[in-house]
Amino acid sequence: MHAVVFRDPETPVEYTEVDLAAPRAGEVRVRIEAAGVCHSDLHVKRGEWDAAAPLVMGHEGSGVVTALGDGVTSLAIGDHVVLSWVPPCGECRYCRSGHEARCQLVANLVAPKGVLFDGTSRLSSGGEPIHHYLGVSSFAEEVVVPASGAIKVRDDAPLDVIAVVGCAVATGVGAVLNTAAVEPGSTVAVIGCGGVGLNVVQGARLAGAERIVAIDVRADKTLVAMQFGATDRIDASEGDAVEQLAALLPDGVDYAFDAIGRTSTTEQAIRMLGLGGAAVIVGLPPTGAKASFEPLVLAEADQRILGSNYGSVRPSIDIPALVDRYMDGQLKLDPLISGRRPLSEAAAALDELESGEALRTLLIP
Repeated sequence: MHAVVFRDPETPVEYTEVDLAAPRAGEVRVRIEAAGVCHSDLHVKRGEWDAAAPLVMGHEGSGVVTALGDGVTSLAIGDHVVLSWVPPCGECRYCRSGHEARCQLVANLVAPKGVLFDGTSRLSSGGEPIHHYLGVSSFAEEVVVPASGAIKVRDDAPLDVIAVVGCAVATGVGAVLNTAAVEPGSTVAVIGCGGVGLNVVQGARLAGAERIVAIDVRADKTLVAMQFGATDRIDASEGDAVEQLAALLPDGVDYAFDAIGRTSTTEQAIRMLGLGGAAVIVGLPPTGAKASFEPLVLAEADQRILGSNYGSVRPSIDIPALVDRYMDGQLKLDPLISGRRPLSEAAAALDELESGEALRTLLIP
């Protein structure tokens, strides 16, 4: 099959032939219908994250189950699925307590070592092992994943749209509804209006926030955010975003979401808070990046800093529910998709994302 392989930051990603072994016990094979291009993929391409390489890129996607490994009873051949880059093991203390986004097996083995649950890979090229990216590797014609990472969804949902639910939507909406538990009537600031940030915006709308301020250095992206539920917008290229927010909301906001993940934007989110506010770090920075804040101010104002991994979702519950919300008209997904390209044009799609031109490009095998 064809797939997109990353080897190192100095070598262009390569669209090439890769071998995919049959699924083992507890695994399924999925034919990819669409794969989303995310900023996490850019972090890998730039060498900003430690990732086992060579690897097949991609962690957001949708498809159809084509084969079952031994013991899989939760899925059937022909099922439509959205891929989850946290495939819960179901056995660690976090999975057992309902905090599946914190799965220890994923955090300690699958994600850092680029393998599946048994510590090995199903991918190879000319006898050379190729690593999985976040247990998914969706920039490919087919994937083998743990059954818990292939989430069955309704058959009438368009697979070439709902691919984005597996990362951008689950991460952004989940950060609002699960991690922060935003209350009706709250004030919210969202720094960064890319694929994840727009989903933070519409998550805040679903939560019933009264004011939702969209902030970006690109005015066109804050305009798009208004379609997703933003009530106000700030062009960060025109001056200090914290000062501009203070002019709109002098008391600060109840929740400030950093959907970019730079040191500067994390610090801005903290400075935007009002009394009792929470800064939620959704965008992921390069490895080793550090931000600073005044602990005294945080304590005196009864404020919090929250990290949000994968929107604190329970994949088997939240992903089908998000697809249902899209089909019921509560969630906007189609405007998130800025373009579709064949899988062979993955390098160009990554370049578009890096330039800021794209929200979410879907790669179609």
